[in-house]
Amino acid sequence: MSIRTVRDVYVVDAVRTPIGKFGGALAGVRPDDLAAHVVRALVERTPDLDPARIDDVVFGDANGAGEDNRDVARMAVLLAGLPVSVPGVTVNRLCGSGLEAVIQAARAIALGDASVAIAGGVESMSRAPWVVQKPERAFPAGHQQMWSTTLGWRMTNPRMPEEWTGSLGEGAELVADKHGITREAQDAFALESHRKAAAAWSAGLYDGEVVPYPGADLVRDECIREGSTPEALARLKPAFRTDGTGTVTAGNASPLNDGAAALLLTDEAGLAATGREPLARISASAVTGIEPQLFGLGPVDAVQRALAKSGRGLADLTAFELNEAFAAQALGCLAAWPELDPAVVNPRGGAIAIGHPLGASGARLAGSVAHQLAAAGSGTGMAALCIGVGQGIALVLER
Repeated sequence: MSIRTVRDVYVVDAVRTPIGKFGGALAGVRPDDLAAHVVRALVERTPDLDPARIDDVVFGDANGAGEDNRDVARMAVLLAGLPVSVPGVTVNRLCGSGLEAVIQAARAIALGDASVAIAGGVESMSRAPWVVQKPERAFPAGHQQMWSTTLGWRMTNPRMPEEWTGSLGEGAELVADKHGITREAQDAFALESHRKAAAAWSAGLYDGEVVPYPGADLVRDECIREGSTPEALARLKPAFRTDGTGTVTAGNASPLNDGAAALLLTDEAGLAATGREPLARISASAVTGIEPQLFGLGPVDAVQRALAKSGRGLADLTAFELNEAFAAQALGCLAAWPELDPAVVNPRGGAIAIGHPLGASGARLAGSVAHQLAAAGSGTGMAALCIGVGQGIALVLER
């Protein structure tokens, strides 16, 4: 039996669309077309690479109930005009799907099963369809329940404990209760997310990363509110608790969004074929589970496990992209990492401002970390997300 050497995995490039708001500028674009766009952009930005050398395309997608059905990764390959010999696979780890795609593609390269791969994610929450269950018997005469597939639980198994199947917003409220996170702290965190995102766009920090979709009137993230104020956020009513104890609002939570992101990954031989210098190298990853109602704290253990595998600590991080599903959730995680320098966390804004297109977010975060490390010239970076139904996922990159 031959023993295979684990190979280094490089991030050669990373792109994403501007993130559109629900019903906004990207609502008219199918998710398979969004995915194809970022795949095509990666290939066009690396003209020395023969597309036939791409061994696989792995995409995350949290929905899959509408136009993203039938393996959206393979559809992206075909719509992007890649050779039909290039395969594609779609993975689903809900909010962590895009990062799961990166991890799976990196693992294939590390083990020698691939030399060049594209990994990414896509979601159109605007275009997520309504679905109807099949009836228990033929020809029902009564009305049938219709479910939205945009976000959250539907058709829930009645054997699931009730505390596990609450809304995502109520889960964020539970994290706020657990850590004593006030409404004011959440609003301040959200305001800072918008400020940093607006400043990053103004400084041109996203110019080399964002590839606008042709024909869509959107060149930057659509949900950033530069003029938001503490007073404006304070006027918003709690969205999930109406008994006077609620702290989570539309202003301190991530919005519903549309978008796609993708990374080009290679081993040493694949890197030589691109003729490019890599942005970063993938070092380690981890996924963990937690009580479903406390899903927001999922990254806490995942980050620690990934760092342990990489031989690094929180104090070593120079770039940390933590998904901001909710301000309460992000603050709850940060409270568990007192040795982490808050200045390295989401320096270019987070999902509260930029947006959270579920299946794409993990790839967006990984790509952002890679670009930040390349801009710095060296360092250790982390991308991490909480995941509905109680999971956490984390990826360490180095340069």
